[in-house]
Parts: sequence; C-alpha cells; structure tokens
Amino acid sequence: MPDNFIETALPGVFLIEPGVFPDNRGFFMETYHKGRYSGGGIDETFVQDNYSHSRRGTLRGLHYQLEHAQAKLIYVITGEIFDVAVDIRKGSPTFGRWIGDYLSAENRRQIFIPEGFAHGFCVLSDEADVIYKCTDFYTPGDEYGIFWSDPEIKIEWPVKDVVLSDKDGRNPRLSDVADDVLPKYDG
Repeated sequence: MPDNFIETALPGVFLIEPGVFPDNRGFFMETYHKGRYSGGGIDETFVQDNYSHSRRGTLRGLHYQLEHAQAKLIYVITGEIFDVAVDIRKGSPTFGRWIGDYLSAENRRQIFIPEGFAHGFCVLSDEADVIYKCTDFYTPGDEYGIFWSDPEIKIEWPVKDVVLSDKDGRNPRLSDVADDVLPKYDG
C-alpha cells in the first residue's frame, strides 16, 4: 500500500497514511522516507526526534518556537491522541483556525505541521506514546504557547477533565499575544 498524503483545510498541514505491509508476523511500515515524503509535499530536513509518554486526559500544548521554528511530523506508537494544529501566522488568511485529527497505534496516521503553527494533543487512551520529528532543535527561552481552550479559537477537544502542566495552564489567549512573538505569514 503506497503512502497517502491528505491535504487539510490549513494549507501546508497534511495527514499521512503511511504504507503498511502486514503478514502473519504482524506488520512493517516506514515511518518516514525523505524521497516519498518530499514527493508528497513535505520537503523538510528533520534534526530532532522527541518521545512523549502520557496518561489519559493529558493535554500538551499549544506550543511553538519563534526564532527556532519547528515543523513537526507526529505519530503514535501506542494508544490514541487527538492532535491539533492552529495557524498563528500573523497576516495568514487562516489565522486562528485549527484542524484536529485522531492519531493512534491502530490507524497509524501521521500529521505534518509546518512552521508557524501551534501544536498540541490530548490523550484519549489509558496511555499513549507519541513520537514527533522536528526541523529545529528545542531551544529553551524560545518556547511560547497559546491557551489550550482559547474561547476565540474554539478547539473541540474530545476530553473533559484535562491534566495540564502549570506552564500550559498559564499560556495566554491568542489575542493577548504580542505581534512580535507571533510568526509572520510570508504568503
């Protein structure tokens, strides 16, 4: 089965259904292949992989870096999450809009989120293990966030009682973020 790259309502954000090759032992899949992903519209160089283990109800986000902006390729190896991208590029025609989708070990879907978007996810299974590739390194001091339940963005999170870090609980609403700490839309 070949890879399937699905465009979303936010230009540059893709859902990916990688080719999966099952047999009597289980299955095999490539989680990333530069040539095929480039052919699907994702022509990035990834420099860091991150691994996150979280329990049910955990909500991580909405995060972004500015000077060291990161595009991300996210997938789940155990459990299920609802993954969200929010366009926070000042001047973008889709500024403040979001998309979300369910990623799981079962459906093996991935999401690609380009630079200029805030990213977050919540855990729907008892536990979830999430891997995400990044195009720049994590840089302390260059990390920013948007409040996960910003009433102007209106993300429809499929969880009720969220488990947040103290830092994520203090993130500002998008309308309260100064223009100089938002990415710019370059058309």
